[in-house]
Amino acid sequence: MDDTTRPHGTGPVASTRAAAEVLQADRSRTRAARRLRLRDASAALDRLAELAARLLGAPIAQISLLDDVEVVVAGAGLPPGTVGREAPLDATACAVPAAEGLPVVVPDVHAEPRAADLPQVRAGIVGSYLGAPMVDSDGFVVGVVCVAAPTPRPWSDTDVATLRQLAAAAVTELELAALRTAYEGDRLRYGLAIDAAGIGTFDWDLRTGELTWDDRLIEMFGYDAESFSGTIEAFNDRVHPDDLPRVTDALQASIVALGDYEAEYRVVWPDGETRWVQARGRTLRDGDGGAARVLGAAYDTTAERAAGLRVTRVLEAMPAGFYSLDRQWRFTHVNAEAERLLGRGRDDLLGQELWTAFPAALDGAFETHYREAVRTGKPVQFDAHYPAPLHGWYEVRAWPSPEGLSVYFLEVTERRRVQDRAERGAQRLALLAQVSAELAGALDAQTATAHLPRLVVPALADWCIVTVVDPDGRPRDVGHWHADPAARPLVERYAGTRIDAMPVTAPLMRALLTGEAVMERTRAVIDLLPEGEARDLLTALAPESAVALPLRGRDRTLGVMTLYFRRGWAPREEDLATAQDVADRAGLALDNARLYGQQQALAEGLQRSLLTEPPEPDHAEIAVRYLPAAEAARVGGDWYDAFLQPGGATMLVIGDVVGHDTEAAAAMGQLRGLLRGIATYSDAGPGEVLRGLDASMALLQTHVMATATVARFEQTPDERDRGVTRMRWANAGHLPPLVINPDGSVAELASWRGDLLLGVDPEARRVESVVTLDRGATVLLFTDGLIERRDADLDAGMARLREALRELAERPLDEVLDEVLDRLVDGRPEDDVALVAVRLHRQDRPRPLDAGPNRVPDVVPDDPASPAPR
Repeated sequence: MDDTTRPHGTGPVASTRAAAEVLQADRSRTRAARRLRLRDASAALDRLAELAARLLGAPIAQISLLDDVEVVVAGAGLPPGTVGREAPLDATACAVPAAEGLPVVVPDVHAEPRAADLPQVRAGIVGSYLGAPMVDSDGFVVGVVCVAAPTPRPWSDTDVATLRQLAAAAVTELELAALRTAYEGDRLRYGLAIDAAGIGTFDWDLRTGELTWDDRLIEMFGYDAESFSGTIEAFNDRVHPDDLPRVTDALQASIVALGDYEAEYRVVWPDGETRWVQARGRTLRDGDGGAARVLGAAYDTTAERAAGLRVTRVLEAMPAGFYSLDRQWRFTHVNAEAERLLGRGRDDLLGQELWTAFPAALDGAFETHYREAVRTGKPVQFDAHYPAPLHGWYEVRAWPSPEGLSVYFLEVTERRRVQDRAERGAQRLALLAQVSAELAGALDAQTATAHLPRLVVPALADWCIVTVVDPDGRPRDVGHWHADPAARPLVERYAGTRIDAMPVTAPLMRALLTGEAVMERTRAVIDLLPEGEARDLLTALAPESAVALPLRGRDRTLGVMTLYFRRGWAPREEDLATAQDVADRAGLALDNARLYGQQQALAEGLQRSLLTEPPEPDHAEIAVRYLPAAEAARVGGDWYDAFLQPGGATMLVIGDVVGHDTEAAAAMGQLRGLLRGIATYSDAGPGEVLRGLDASMALLQTHVMATATVARFEQTPDERDRGVTRMRWANAGHLPPLVINPDGSVAELASWRGDLLLGVDPEARRVESVVTLDRGATVLLFTDGLIERRDADLDAGMARLREALRELAERPLDEVLDEVLDRLVDGRPEDDVALVAVRLHRQDRPRPLDAGPNRVPDVVPDDPASPAPR
């Protein structure tokens, strides 16, 4: 919004104090804000504040009204006691967007001179701020909706657009509450007017003789609830003796003729006071056609006889419209407010039939409810719309009388308009929340994007097709939906054929090329299509117009959402803005998925490039596996290694650097290289290799910690003749190896006592253990990602692994590792997984495991060699 369209605002202000002065000087704006103060909209505003915090991912959201001071009317994440608090305008950041009449975006409040001295900033509550003005229907800024975070953060154009919609919704709720209060006052006033008329009702059951009066009629006849007997005798006792014969005859005539009853008579109270009463009634028949009861109403006419027609004057003074109809639906009375609301004078209406004067009332809510009231004898209340020439909504109350029907009504067009606007705004916000939830919760952004048509139809369009751009740059339709189930097969066929038939000048292609929305009449699109199935299908679907909305990423257009509108449905501006917001969110989700895929592929490629294939010695089979974590960029520090030392011994290594990022992966590569260099140069045993690695890490100041297990497989000539092999191993805080014996049993090396992690103390002693293995034994080294779960401890994971190994003992080694990964992590581990396994050949081989002069290193273990596991 430029300065020329700023709603009752001003140019950019230099400080919050300057903004406060601008607001206090605008008296019209202050009156507009006060009009909306203290309205019963707190529940709706609380929901909007919570929705603002959720949609924008902000810990703090606040809605404030501004007149002479700031009043916080709703919030989320605010300190206790904030809601309802008043504050000077020069002490709040909200004064700036209110004074300027535009959203204010502050990614870092400490870099904003206008905000640096505010109390919330000094207290560390606000580190970044986004505020949008609340503009009422007259264009006055009456408040601000804002979100904030305690630390600096960027605010996107989508965030600004969303907050603007929330600000509009907040104003709508306040205006609706103000109108509701005004209408309640009007209803109270005309209710009091009815009471002022003093009308009472009676019901005489001719079969039981019971006479029922309401409280007003009991009082009118000088009784109270205790003294009134509920019989016709109680009525006769109060009627003046001179009037009783005439009244009795009128009642009897009504009963005999099953007709109307009307009489005016005197009532004599116990203290001798005489009152005049006008009564009207009707005799109702039972199922057999006989007289069943007499219903009616009466009112005291004493004052009317002395001072004129009091009821008429009351009705004339009412702020609600009133008219009465006789039994033939003819107007018998029309008050001044009814003349104004109906746009017709009473001289024109009196004596005219309702259905002739207002023909649109036939076959609709008015006729239905009016006839129901007359038929049942019970009042009705309803809201209804009357078309041209009135073009208005009315709240109507009507109740029958012996003379016909009395009708009170108020025009509620503005209330309905505001209410409809509030409902539409709530629906749009709910749609945005649902779209955000689906895009955020989906594992595959493209699949979630393909589901968008089912969300936006029919709320925003008659039907919809979503297109995405493949990695090779070709557009492809991935989702479609139509509000009419019968038309969905046509849409499906059209989506399957239109891309190939679409010229570059079509709205879809223009939106892809320019990144801007393109709206077009469908006839023009049909004319662009060549003769063929796509053109025939679009002609059969027959939309009147369409708009192609780009799915925009950070630096490219990743697709298009095309909305189609049927004849007679013109999209509202706010609906198109919401649709573009949906498209922007989908585009951002697709872009995030694209960037995530690139990052994950890069990280995984880096990790795998550091892990080499194992050697293939004659005496054993070695297999390795590496599986990265399923979450984004969860490449980490897990590694394996297998190599031959200079003396001919086979050495296996498994390790895990603390951390899960590319830094951990780089540290892993460094440690792996150091360990391999130490082991292949020195021909040292596992304990000495770990000690040397720890010392190198300290000298090189790697500043990382890691766990590792190093195992060396040794064999003297005698052991080779006996078919056994020794595994010498050392452990730096890692999980112990598992051994699958030739008989299929699985052993965990229980004598293991893990030493300190690498990188903690370079002087720590490293202990070696020795275990004797038979031919055909398999040794598995693994990282904790294989057995660790959020919902189970390591012991449970280890039990699952042992059970799997027992079942897989006879399988080929590669198949064992693949099955273990499938059963324990199902291809999507929560953490990186590295495995290295060796299976000793079952037959003799021509060369021993250790063919060099150093076959059995001169190392005395701290722990005695453990027996061979069985």
